[in-house]
Amino acid sequence: MRFLKNLFALIGVVAVLGAGYGYMKFSAATKGFDPQAMTVYKNMTLKLIETGNPAEATVWKRQVKDGLSFDDVDNAIKTVAAEMNIKDVGALPLGDQVTAMQGKPWRKLKIYLYCNPLTAAKMIDYSDAFSAYLPCRVSLLEDAKGKLWLYSLDMDMMIHGGKPLPPELKKEAEKVKEIILAVLDRGAKGEF
Repeated sequence: MRFLKNLFALIGVVAVLGAGYGYMKFSAATKGFDPQAMTVYKNMTLKLIETGNPAEATVWKRQVKDGLSFDDVDNAIKTVAAEMNIKDVGALPLGDQVTAMQGKPWRKLKIYLYCNPLTAAKMIDYSDAFSAYLPCRVSLLEDAKGKLWLYSLDMDMMIHGGKPLPPELKKEAEKVKEIILAVLDRGAKGEF
């Protein structure tokens, strides 16, 4: 019995030492990260655990107010984006393309592409990898039950997920985030 007690005590000590070592290594690896980085990753991890879906963990989404049509939301999105002076650099009517290719109706899906080219250039000058995040996308999607949703990539990881962006670039990225969230929020309400 005494042997088991000592064995469990030893296992406990090893576990505590291992956890301490892991924490020190993690702290050293993330030293210099944006102060909000750990909150961003914590929220992403919680969403991943909740849904089991990595895509769900990395997007913002808004359910469209009942009674609004696809065209109502389409018009609201375009109006808000123009009002907030973000460049419309394209749209992909994927739902219509799927319908055409299958020869039968499919759900409505349109992906809007928005960009502030000068901010985009600065992001790429900071890191070429940011080119994969451009342009900003907003998706208007009819789900399998006929409900409309708006989706966009959660920009917090890009803004706060690593070492701090230079202050001027961070300010510009935060402005683009504000615009995309306004498109989502006002588009979901059909506000012009």
